[in-house]
Amino acid sequence: MKRIITIIITAVIIGGLGIGWTAVKKLPSLSKVTIVGSSALQPLAEAVTNEYRTVNPRASITVQGGGSGTGLSQVQAGAVDVGSSDIFAEQKDGIDKRKLQDHLVAVSGIVPIVNRDLGIKDLSLAQLRQIYIGQVNNWRQLGGPDLPITVINRAAGSGTRVTFEQVVLKGQRSINAQEQDSNGTVKEIVARTPGAISYISAAYLSSQVQPLKIAGVAATAKNITTNRWPLWSYEHMYTQRKPTKATQQFINYMQSKQVQQTLVKRAHYVNIHDMQVQKDAAGRIQEKE
Repeated sequence: MKRIITIIITAVIIGGLGIGWTAVKKLPSLSKVTIVGSSALQPLAEAVTNEYRTVNPRASITVQGGGSGTGLSQVQAGAVDVGSSDIFAEQKDGIDKRKLQDHLVAVSGIVPIVNRDLGIKDLSLAQLRQIYIGQVNNWRQLGGPDLPITVINRAAGSGTRVTFEQVVLKGQRSINAQEQDSNGTVKEIVARTPGAISYISAAYLSSQVQPLKIAGVAATAKNITTNRWPLWSYEHMYTQRKPTKATQQFINYMQSKQVQQTLVKRAHYVNIHDMQVQKDAAGRIQEKE
C-alpha cells in the first residue's frame, strides 16, 4: 500500500513539474534594452524605466551615463541598443547620422549655476561669455564680492557643453578649466567651492546651488518652449536604423502622451509636444511646423 501511495505522489510531482515547465516555456522571452550616454537624460530614462516595468514585467532595461559622445559612438558600433544624446549625431565627429535613427524623447533646459554664498543671481549672455573666454576673472567685475571666478566646464564629450558653447560662446574658445562630465559631480563641486560657476541640466537643480537667470529670464518650461530661455537641448535616443522590437517598444512608451505629460514634467524636462519652436543641428531656431 505504501508503495502504491509513493508511486502516486511521485507521478503527481512529475506531472506538476511538467505543467510548470510548459507554462515557463510559454512565457514571453525577457526583453533586454541597454541605454548608454547622456547624463542629462539619465534621471528621466531611469524614472521611465521603473514605470515601464509595471506595464512590461518581462522588460530588462539598463541605463548608464558616460556622456553623449560615448552613447553615439557605442550605438553606432552596435555595442548598445540606444545611445542617448543631448546633441544631434552630426554634431559629433566620427558619427555617420545615416547609420542611425533619431528619436526625440524630451527637451532639457540647461542652467548656469553658482555657489549659493556668492550673492549673484542674474547674468547676461554677454557676461557668461566674458567669464568663459577669460575676459572676466573676478566676481567684483560683475557686482559681486572680491573673489576669483572658478570656472567648471563640462567634458569634451558632453552634449550639454556643445549646446552651451553654441548659444553662449558663439564660436569663441573657452578658457582652460577643470572639466567634469557628470551633472551630479558638477553640482557638488560648485556647491562646495566659493566663487565657482558651471552649468547643468535643469533636472539636477537643487537647493545646493544657486541657479542663474539670464537677463532677468528664468529657466522655466514655458520660457523654454518659446526659446525665451535660449539654453536648451533636445534629448535624443539614437538607435540603429532598424532597432529591435523591444527597443522600439520602450522608445514608443517614452514618447507617449501619458509619459510626456506626467513623468517628463515631474522630472523637470519639457514635453516634446509643448515646444512652439524647433532647432536644427546648427542651432537655428524657427517656429515649429
